This record gives sequence, structure tokens and C-alpha cells, in this order.
Amino acid sequence: MNRTTQVRTVEAWNDEGGLGPPGAVWLENEQAWNFTLYSRHATGVTLLLYGATNFVEPLFQLQLNPLKNKTARVWHCLVPQQLAPAARYYAYRVQGPWNPPVGHRFDAEKVLFDPYAEELFFSPEFSREAARRPGRNDGRAILGVLPRTEQPFDWGGTPPLRHTHDAVVYELHVKGFTARENSGVVNDKRGTFLGLIEKIPYLKELGITVVELMPVHQFDPQEGNYWGYMTLSFFAPHQGYAVRDATAEFRQMARAFHEAGIEMWLDVVYNHTSEGDETGPTYSYRGIDDHSYYLSDTRGRYLNDTGCGNTTRCAHPLARLLVLRSVQHWATRMGVDGFRFDLASVFARNEDGSINTESPAIATELTAAALMYDLRLVAEAWDIKAYLLGRSFPGLAWRQWNAQFRDDLRSFVKGDAGMVGALMQRLYGSDDLFPDGPGDVYRPYQTVNYITSHDGFCLYDLVAYNQKHNEANGHENSDGSSDNRSWNCGWEGDDGAPAEVLALRRQQVKNFFTLLMLANGTPMFCAGDEFLNTQRGNNNPYNQDNEMTWLDWSLLEKNRDIFRFFQHMIEFRKARPWIGRSRYWREDVHWYGASGSVDFHAESRTLAYCLHGGSDLYVMINASWEPVRFHIQEGKGWKRIVDTSRHRIEEELLTSANYEVAPRSVVVLERKPVEVTR
Repeated sequence: MNRTTQVRTVEAWNDEGGLGPPGAVWLENEQAWNFTLYSRHATGVTLLLYGATNFVEPLFQLQLNPLKNKTARVWHCLVPQQLAPAARYYAYRVQGPWNPPVGHRFDAEKVLFDPYAEELFFSPEFSREAARRPGRNDGRAILGVLPRTEQPFDWGGTPPLRHTHDAVVYELHVKGFTARENSGVVNDKRGTFLGLIEKIPYLKELGITVVELMPVHQFDPQEGNYWGYMTLSFFAPHQGYAVRDATAEFRQMARAFHEAGIEMWLDVVYNHTSEGDETGPTYSYRGIDDHSYYLSDTRGRYLNDTGCGNTTRCAHPLARLLVLRSVQHWATRMGVDGFRFDLASVFARNEDGSINTESPAIATELTAAALMYDLRLVAEAWDIKAYLLGRSFPGLAWRQWNAQFRDDLRSFVKGDAGMVGALMQRLYGSDDLFPDGPGDVYRPYQTVNYITSHDGFCLYDLVAYNQKHNEANGHENSDGSSDNRSWNCGWEGDDGAPAEVLALRRQQVKNFFTLLMLANGTPMFCAGDEFLNTQRGNNNPYNQDNEMTWLDWSLLEKNRDIFRFFQHMIEFRKARPWIGRSRYWREDVHWYGASGSVDFHAESRTLAYCLHGGSDLYVMINASWEPVRFHIQEGKGWKRIVDTSRHRIEEELLTSANYEVAPRSVVVLERKPVEVTR
């Protein structure tokens, strides 16, 4: 869709302008811009238009008259291009009361960008500090780019796919994926959307079918954030990921993913903004309508349920409109297939900050948008004060990041006691969290199973470090979780690690990934895990824009055997749709111990099961430090497909009903169905 053509009519009366759509819209027939800005308590609004070189003195400004330029709570105006033919950028000054206890933080000295701007401009003198401290910030503010006539983008003839049983999600950071020289990407495209296009053959070779991009919304280049979880604009792609034109290059990337049969999901942050706490900068939302955009207490302090300084008032119609329009924009104009909502428990908060898990409007509205635009919605179902994983989250049909899967699998594989029952629950699809009726009926694909993500240890560090090593972040190692459920296999870090420790780490990595690929649900893993990328024990490198977080592609050749193992297990899962089902395994799975029934004793670290489907799978799992003799309890004719204790993937037909499973290893057997001839 094209922002310049999606508006058929603006009910504009001369220069009064029309009520919508929100933001700045170019009207081709009128050769004019229509501007709208919602502010319930503003007493005055001035529109500012700037030229291409002078960002201090606007070349045109219009003080809106509430008697003709306001309808209800929306300020609006129509500006013919002939009044400012050299205009390139726009912003506002907004007047109103300063009364933080009731949610008013108006500051007419600040130049504010439009929350609906689809591209932002940072002047050469841009200053976060100038927006934070008292006084004017003219010439140092963020401006919106005025929309113009644009050519429709050619999306090609390949409709985007929607993967089901074969969905394998791959989380990556746009810059970190190709920033190093050894990524093989040409110099000017490293760390960009276009750089990702060059790596699509690699992604196809690996076998993943869904790419989940860490935040690509425009964030503050002076905030010291590498991950991108401090959003400035919910409509503009981050310019730091572009060679020239961020919007055009993002669309090129989206088309290339679709042509390769890969879905593209975005990790989006609607729960807070980069304006931070009360001492943070006034860029936009705070100075336009603080009470409508942010939750605060009766003393004027922001509720910090996100840990990032502020919390969006997602129950308010204004904040809901912003989120819905943003989702619509990225779905219809940018080619996005799904959204992973960061700290999505914020969506369950009422306007006073209390929890509403029954019927929060925004969850219902986003579900309707997903049906309208054929989108996948994924929740990170917690914030600092509300953990709503599973049935507690109000988006009943959404997928959810399953942190319980992560924790239970980590505990079992490292050898913790009493984890056999939890392992069974996670492999089955976590029906304790996503119940299979009665009442609301959930599907196992709603659990997004993962061992690692951007947040926490990467997979190699999970088996190489007992403790976090976050000193480089500047917080004296106090940031990041201390509950990692990691095990270093007997040696902290790589320096001087014995060969037997390094070998065990590789085996543990294979154990983790095998169980991830065998579990019912939607699997996800972190970019670089497939070749043992390391962040040197840093489990929270949110501000490390350097080689600590940039993937080291030299490790791909060094650890080619691990890459091949990941590739093999992904192919194995995708070829067997009865593993990742739309329903739970139910009567098709039989659970066993090493010999006999399941051993649920606290010191038990073994489990076996047989899953029937297009073929039969028999899985034997030994998390103990001693070899265990398993008896295969479902007939004969089994072929070994995987044994994580072996250096190579070698299929072999078994001649015995007994199999000695090596310490800390997983074995997968398969039996084809017997063909009946007549």
C-alpha cells in the first residue's frame, strides 16, 4: 500500500484540514499536506516546516486556531505545498500545563516530532541532552520527513508463505549478523537490510523458515542501545541499518525473504519508549499528551513496569491507535508476516495500571488485525510485575515465548535432579500452560520453544560458563540474570579448557538442539548457535555494538560439524510433520524409562518415549554422567538416526533390543511402517 494513495478523501475545509488519517499525509489532488495531532489537554499547537539546510528557523509555521483547526481532541490543518515549496521536514511545538501529578508535561520550548512520522531526520547537531535539559532545542531536535509522492513498490509475484509444522524460527540482529568483515558481505552492506539479503542462501542452506528480527524500529542513536529495545518511532525503519533509503531497502529485504520462502517476523517494543523516566528527553509523546501515552502515579512518577523508565498506557485509545496503525503499516506497506511483542503483559494493563486478563481492548484489536492481515502474533507474556505465560495471557490464539521450556530443558540437560516429569511436559507441548480443553482450547504450536534468545547466554556460553561475565556493560556485573541454569562442563570459559571439556560442550549443544527439534510446538533458536558463536560469557550485551555481539563467521568453518548437525536436525523435523502437530500427541506417544515404566524418582535422569506417526520414533535420553543400558520396548526394525555422543551422523540398523546410551547424550531411532501388499 502507498501512503499517498490509501486516502481517497480528506474532509478538508480550506486550511482547516481533516481529522485523519493520523500524522502527515500528502494529498496528490490538492497538492497539499494534511496534518493531524491528538492532544487532549494541549492549549496550543504550532506546526513547523523546515527546509533542507536550516533546522533552527522554520521556513513556515502555522499556529493552529482551536476554533477552526481542532475537532474533539484532534488538532488538524491543511497546508498547500505552494505555501512552503522548499519544505522537507516538519515538527510541532505544543503548549499546555506543567502538572506531572495529573500527567501533564507540556514544554512549549521543545520541538517535537510527530508520533506517526514514517521517517525521521536527525540534524547534524542533534542532541539527546538538549531534549532532556530545560530550554529550547531548536536545530538539535528530531524532525519528521514530509511525505511525498512515491512509486509503488514491486512486491513480485511470490505470495508470502505461512509455515505450519515446518516453522523453525531464527532470531537475529540485523547489524550483528553481518557486521564483521568475515561475514562475506560487501563492505558498504555490512550490518544492513541489504546485507541480510546476501545471507539468504546461507539461511536456506541451514533450513530455517522464519526469521525473527530484533527491533528495527528507529531508535535513538545517542541512547547507547545496541539491541534496539528503546523505540523512538513506531513507523520508521532504523536508518543505521540502511545504505541509503531505509524504507526501500527494508522492502527489498522483505521481498527477498518471501521469494526464498522465508517468513519475516519483527520483534516490536510498544510497551515503552526511548523517552525514559522523568529525567529523560522530551522528543514527542511526553510533550504532546503525556497522560494518554504513559502510566504514572499520583505524584507524577512514571510506572516502570518495563524496567526501561516508562510504561505505555496501552489501554488508552490514543496508545491503542498508535500500536494498531503501526502494525497495519508494517504489515501492509513493509511486507511483515508476524510480530513478537516485547513485554506483552503491558497489553493486559488497564488505564490505572491494574491487570485485566479477561478482555483488554488492545489484545482483541490486535487479534482482529492479525485475522485481517494474516499475521502471526507472538507474546513475551511478562513484564516486571506480571507473569502471564500460558492461559493467563489474554491473547488466546497468540503464540507465546515459553520461558518455562527454556528453564526446564536447561535444568534437565545440565543434570539437575527431579526434572523427568518437567521434560515430558515440555516435549509434549506444554499442555499445562496451554491446556487442551475443556473450555478454551489451545494448540501446541502456540508455545514458542527455545533454549536461548538474545536475552541471556547464547548456546555455547550456556555450556561454557557457570557465571555471567558482564563487566564490559559498565554496571559492575550487576545487570543480566544470575539464574542462567548453565553448566561450564567443568571449566569456566575457553582459556586453557581441556580437550575433554571442549568435546563435552559440543555434545551438550547437540543434546539441547536435538530435544528442541523433537518437541511439539514452534522451535526457535538464536543466530550463531549453529556454529558455536560466543559472547564471552556476557548474558546481557544490550550496549555492546562491537565484536562481542557481531557474529564471528570464522567459527562456521571451525565448527562445521555442529552446523551440519543443526542442518540435519532441522531437515529431520521438517520431514516429519507428526512431530510438530496442530494438536497434542495424545495416544500416539508412549512414555518409558530406560527399561520399564518412567522413573520419576528425584535422582532419575533418564527418559524414553515412542511417538507414532508417518513413521515411529523412539527417543532415549540420558542426562546422567554414567552410561545407561536402555531396552527398546516397542518391537524391532529400528534404525539409529542420531546419537549425540558420536562425532558423525551415521544411520545404522539395530540388531539388538538393547542400546547403551552414553553419558549425557540423546539417541533417536526410527522405524518405517510395514507396507501391506495384496
